[in-house]
Amino acid sequence: MARVTVEDCLENCPDHFALVHLASARYRQLHKGARSLVPQGKNKLVVTSLREVAGGKVHFRENIRDAVEKHKQKLVSQRLQTLASAREEAAAAQEAAESVATAE
Repeated sequence: MARVTVEDCLENCPDHFALVHLASARYRQLHKGARSLVPQGKNKLVVTSLREVAGGKVHFRENIRDAVEKHKQKLVSQRLQTLASAREEAAAAQEAAESVATAE
């Protein structure tokens, strides 16, 4: 492979966002001393990580789209719980303020 391109990598990765995460994770592994899965030659580690992605040597452990959707649902659920709690607290504070106002 003379030159690695984004298009080569995207054949083995669902989108640009996933490619960045996969290649950067693999770069960090190589930087910490992991063995290269393709001949490194004089290439920098980031190029080697992209060559590994383009060659189909590295991939996500789980389907990235499913993982993102699951995480998104979890965040939405947490946000809805936070909003419900805030509404309850606001209603309780308003009720307390009204009872103080009627007592005066």
